[in-house]
Amino acid sequence: MRARRAVAREAHAKINACLRVIGRREDGYHEIQSLVLPIDLADTVTARAAAGLKVEVRGESELVDAISAGGMNLSLVAALSIAEACGAASPGAAIEIVKRIPVAAGLGGGSADAAATLHVLNELWGCGLELEVLLGLGERIGSDLPALLLEGPVVIRGRGEHVDRIAAQPTFWAVKPFDFPTRSPDAYRWWDEDGAETGPDTGVLYAAVEAGSFEILGASIFNDLEGPVSRRHPEVAEAKQAFLEAGALGAVMSGSGPTVAALATHPMQAEHLATAVPGAFVALGLAGQG
Repeated sequence: MRARRAVAREAHAKINACLRVIGRREDGYHEIQSLVLPIDLADTVTARAAAGLKVEVRGESELVDAISAGGMNLSLVAALSIAEACGAASPGAAIEIVKRIPVAAGLGGGSADAAATLHVLNELWGCGLELEVLLGLGERIGSDLPALLLEGPVVIRGRGEHVDRIAAQPTFWAVKPFDFPTRSPDAYRWWDEDGAETGPDTGVLYAAVEAGSFEILGASIFNDLEGPVSRRHPEVAEAKQAFLEAGALGAVMSGSGPTVAALATHPMQAEHLATAVPGAFVALGLAGQG
């Protein structure tokens, strides 16, 4: 395949409409089930042909600073991984990430950027790697990557490595991020320490999102990590309660938090919910074909 000079891709944030923690595995990870819905909030990842391999992050200063403070960027890890898998002689690329997704917020921004990096470099360098190969690379980089590589609504199992597309109708959300991060290892450790329980079977929730039954979906969304995180950060529970009092069909912490997402019946209600909770914004949950 012929390489290209520049490739760009949107890296969409995600909402975990449910996150069921089944228990700790022997490898130290946790067995989970989750419904992952991409939303229209997205970073932009662009790769251009260049000598060497580098990643530059642009955007609002607090987002860039948060990434810089977190050490090695996942997108650079992804770039190094696909460079090895591609087998090209010293492939080079200048990767630019324009950040819009809050960092360490449970919205999957870093993993989405890394997933998009795999896609754009596969195209830029003309590697021709199949999706299954990219999924294998993503699994080794981070648990969220396989879900985000599929770029649509999915159900995940295991620690995130088992991914299935799911049909989903568009959904409407008000999303409240916070100015403090929570780390996934901390959230799962708190779940262990608190002896937290495993949530209900997810079958009804999956059926509801496929059918666009918003009332059933709103009543069914949950996150087993929400209780442990809320006990350390009561702002999470307060935001959820504020959304519910404003008329949300349901509200849930996304991923390991601390972001809270509230489900609405239509865009105008999502606007109302966002207005009721300072700092919230409106997001569209993207549809998918399963």
